[in-house]
Amino acid sequence: MEKKKTYRLRADAMSLSPTVQVGKKGITKTIVEELRGQLKKMRLVKVKFSKSAIRSERAELAQQLARSTDAELIETRGMTAVYFKGR
Repeated sequence: MEKKKTYRLRADAMSLSPTVQVGKKGITKTIVEELRGQLKKMRLVKVKFSKSAIRSERAELAQQLARSTDAELIETRGMTAVYFKGR
């Protein structure tokens, strides 16, 4: 993805609230299905990870969720990740 588009998506994501939450069970089938559904409707979705996940695990979980949903991981910051799926 080109840098200008990535920057624009990151800026757009600043105003979003997390709509999917990954708890202590990690990535489940339900979370993957929910994120897929939201990406179809909104194309840009913010996900919040639980505090119990170690920082390095959060990064890996974010990548794993992107692969599971065929979405692009735009950004991870703290306990949140932003995903985009174009049409």
